[in-house]
Amino acid sequence: MKNKILGLRTVIYKISPARLQDAKAWYSKVFQTQPYFDEPYYIGFNIGGYELGLQPEELTSSKVPNVSCFWGVENIEESYHFFITNGATADEAPQNVGGDIMVATVKDPWDNLIGLIYNPEFRLP
Repeated sequence: MKNKILGLRTVIYKISPARLQDAKAWYSKVFQTQPYFDEPYYIGFNIGGYELGLQPEELTSSKVPNVSCFWGVENIEESYHFFITNGATADEAPQNVGGDIMVATVKDPWDNLIGLIYNPEFRLP
């Protein structure tokens, strides 16, 4: 099959150009890693084999989340509180969505939605 979908590769959060360096420091802290690519037009992190990108955006009056991206965690409560104590804003507290699966969302200091998920059933191929 020529059009086989290989799975998620990159998540990009848009940041105002004036705050891009602040965002780089914040994401380095909460994801506990440094970027592998750092240019004025894009900052890239390797998070467990997946790409987290920061990219300058055109300024708008407010953001409306239209895509939800969830980062896998081992402990949803600890991860949720870690983000909050490091400057994220609570969006949705950890909640069970079926079986042992738990999800939560926070907003980064630039109003981007960050999803957290604990899913013991998920296995990488």
